[in-house]
Amino acid sequence: MNYVLGVPRYANTAPLYHFLQEGEGLRFRYGVPTELNQWLLEGSVDLSLVSSYFYLANAHRLKPLPDFSIADLGPVYSVNLFHKVPWGQLKRIALTTESATSVELLRWLLEAEGIRPEYTPQAGGLELLDDYDGVLLIGDRAIQTYAGLLPALPESVHRVPWQVGGVQVTDLSMKWYQRTRLPFVFAVWATRKDEPPPPAVVRKLRAARQKGLGNLETVSQAEARRLGVPQPLMQHYLWNFRYQLEAPDRLGLQAFAQAVGLAYPDDYWDI
Repeated sequence: MNYVLGVPRYANTAPLYHFLQEGEGLRFRYGVPTELNQWLLEGSVDLSLVSSYFYLANAHRLKPLPDFSIADLGPVYSVNLFHKVPWGQLKRIALTTESATSVELLRWLLEAEGIRPEYTPQAGGLELLDDYDGVLLIGDRAIQTYAGLLPALPESVHRVPWQVGGVQVTDLSMKWYQRTRLPFVFAVWATRKDEPPPPAVVRKLRAARQKGLGNLETVSQAEARRLGVPQPLMQHYLWNFRYQLEAPDRLGLQAFAQAVGLAYPDDYWDI
């Protein structure tokens, strides 16, 4: 019988599973975050990366591993609002349909500054700027779009442009950091609350993460080829993440729960 892992096929999760092998009772099921969230609740996956907002909203049914996250401190580069008018003048925004966390983060950041635009779930890319003031993109689509806008790779991250031509790029994680001085946790590994994760599976996950982070150049080369973006950009993108859910990340998750009016259970598997 297979134990099923729910995995978003995003570059930012690749260091966690690039060296994880299917077989011997372990199987992957790929999907976007909104799909994985539902599959975990309905029981068609056993352990999954789930959006932090979805986890917090369903904390009475879900419980996360204690030491896994998709988080970062400062810019994340792949949760971006691409917009053609200044941030304070946004009136109509097209939203990704792939993730609830980024949508809730965007709402909170805008409302914190008294901005209340009209939101429309809409699949697509920058072409949506023909009809909307801004478009929220996440994951691979966001990093590909951002890479496509860059005229050249800068030598220093401090020279990364956040406006190219008529398109402004607001990195939501950086915006969060500027307001809170905390990391932002985008996802955690979680199971249903009544189904503890098998220790053998958790050991495999930890070993795969250790190998992935220790061989980041290999992982970034594979992901850069898959997405068609420069490898140095991909490597910087990946080493920028925090994959361990350490104390500052938990504080960031707690702050996000408070920001969106949800309880923070502070309850993790002891494994």
